[in-house]
Amino acid sequence: MGKSQKKKIMRRHNPMRVPDSHLPKGLASASQSSSKSNEILPIIQKMESPDASERKWACVAVSNIIQNDPSTRRLLQGKNVVGALITRLTDSEEEVVVEAVGALRNLCIDGGYDICAEMYNKNILVPLKTFIPKISATLSQYLSNPKAAPDSARRIVYDFADNVITTLWCLSETSNKALNAINEFQLAPFLMSFLAASDKLPLSPVTSAAQCLYVLTDDNYPVISEVRADGGYISCLLSLARRDSAGAAASNDDPKSVALAVLAAGTLRNIMPIPPPSAASTLDIDKDVVLPLLLPVISSISLPDVSQAVQTLVARQASEPQMENLSLNHTPKHDHKTTIEIELEQLEAKLRTVQLALEILTGTCATLPDPEPDMPANQEDEEEGKSRNLKGFILWTNDVSLGPADLDIDGDAEDGIDVDMNEDADEASAEPSSSPSFLTSLVAPLLALVQPTALSFPPLAAPSIHPPTTSALSAVHIGALECLNNVFLSLTVTPNPAVSSDVNSGLTVWNGIWAALSLVGTQTGLGQERRQEMWEVAVGDMWGIGRVWKGSLIPDNEQIQILIQLANGTTDNRLKVKCVGALECIAQTPSAIEANKVIAEFLLSVLPTQSNPTSFDTESVIQAASALIDIYSDETLPYDVNFRQGGYAEKLRASVDSIKSMVKAIDRRKEGGKELRRRGDEVRENLVDFIQYRKDLGL
Repeated sequence: MGKSQKKKIMRRHNPMRVPDSHLPKGLASASQSSSKSNEILPIIQKMESPDASERKWACVAVSNIIQNDPSTRRLLQGKNVVGALITRLTDSEEEVVVEAVGALRNLCIDGGYDICAEMYNKNILVPLKTFIPKISATLSQYLSNPKAAPDSARRIVYDFADNVITTLWCLSETSNKALNAINEFQLAPFLMSFLAASDKLPLSPVTSAAQCLYVLTDDNYPVISEVRADGGYISCLLSLARRDSAGAAASNDDPKSVALAVLAAGTLRNIMPIPPPSAASTLDIDKDVVLPLLLPVISSISLPDVSQAVQTLVARQASEPQMENLSLNHTPKHDHKTTIEIELEQLEAKLRTVQLALEILTGTCATLPDPEPDMPANQEDEEEGKSRNLKGFILWTNDVSLGPADLDIDGDAEDGIDVDMNEDADEASAEPSSSPSFLTSLVAPLLALVQPTALSFPPLAAPSIHPPTTSALSAVHIGALECLNNVFLSLTVTPNPAVSSDVNSGLTVWNGIWAALSLVGTQTGLGQERRQEMWEVAVGDMWGIGRVWKGSLIPDNEQIQILIQLANGTTDNRLKVKCVGALECIAQTPSAIEANKVIAEFLLSVLPTQSNPTSFDTESVIQAASALIDIYSDETLPYDVNFRQGGYAEKLRASVDSIKSMVKAIDRRKEGGKELRRRGDEVRENLVDFIQYRKDLGL
């Protein structure tokens, strides 16, 4: 189970903020959907103008014209706006350089991987590297006497530094090549200088520095070792992480202040274990720092309220007259924002902070083997026994439990599912439910964050009314599902009888996941990738829930058919395996004889025979064979009648040779091939023994 649910991938902490996947490929489609096609050429022309004011205007115009407009951004890309802006980074006029960096930063944030990769390939790191010592010198000058610092110094420390750091952060997530090149900058002292001066600087550049450091210490040994080596850095991070702990973060009005504490906590996790003599080396970072900070963060937000607030603000924005932003006579400022724009950005920032908290919690809940923290990321520890098991965490969260009645999963399909998270935690723990419950202080808010809102996904083949909010909301839903996935994986690695015996809690979580998916829908097509991702992660959750409460979940025919159709229809082999695993678990409810038969017939159809090759991949076939062995390993169960009456033993026997051939064909040199081959051989041998066992019983 674990191997199929955890893959080593490059993750992006700030996914594409304004997706363009709803647009067909090519510039022609972008040109048709953009209302600003005629403005592209003047911008590109003025980027090369001998007049510095026109070059500055062109850089600012890029930031303005791409705002929430993926088709125009794509058109600008087609005109080599990235190359033109990188050229402006060496402009003779400082103001042009400042605006060019701002435009590149906005392109990074809005456009994601493709634009970042293009920037790296066009050598953006060469000029960016020259900016670091200049910013450091100006920062030192500013901190020595902030009141006497000229306006130019303030702008470099505030806006310019923020944009440079954010661009480096985005680039470091683009590829290993970019990350390795940025490692050579040795940025830890530079970034920590902002964090150390957090009480003297605006939050924006400090938070960007914290975000960059968090990303650079994520499974990246060169920077991890830099931070670990300085006790002052660790003390600073610990101080920032505890500044808003014990619930204070949740009530703080400034999302950036909360984000700063969350990022500091995440960085401390990234560099674990912390070496002595640092005081932090004696702490349990997860229990003493991360959980007290992050649990209030994920519990403090109402996604339906955020969605409604954004819809109201967008409607107000549409009714207000728009200023002409591209007049040369009134050169726009890239940081000039209306009150509505500021409010929208604050709501987005809150969502992104919750997304970040979920990402860190997902790591906290992980139990599967990871590389040893002291080793480079590519040196995997293959010993299953060295898993980072958080049994203590599971027990700790059970100290504050919620009964099934505390989750109000009602509401209609239009408004989404309202989960009441306003109950006082002290009151809940003062009157524990009569039976053990796993709807803990962690699981309940995670289940609430899974439920979609009206803005969680874009309409079919069209952009959202506010793409940044939609991008953030869908990221929060998926992050909550991934965190739940690791919670239930933890419980399969280290079973907790008090949890598995609490059937009502299991059913509540199971039904909550399905209720969310009913709102997600099964729409496919351009722009609906996040809906598909929700299903992919949620099926993994179902597998985990099924493992924890195996035999207790009541199979629903519609749910079974959806999982079967999903397995048959998807091209994602990992999702096929998850569907098989989830079906295996719900097939083992003793009283569900008909459901068991439907699932068993599907699993048998996955297996190959000489006369009927399968369309499923080898891992799915291995999982299906293993599932059938587990389901019918106890011949005394009521549903075993299906095995006898359906002649399943003969059907399994007909598949043995074909399964053997598939297993032999596994390439051990490929990633995971050696483990898959071992497991395939084991399952094939077990299948032969199982068939003989049933034959000996005369069943």
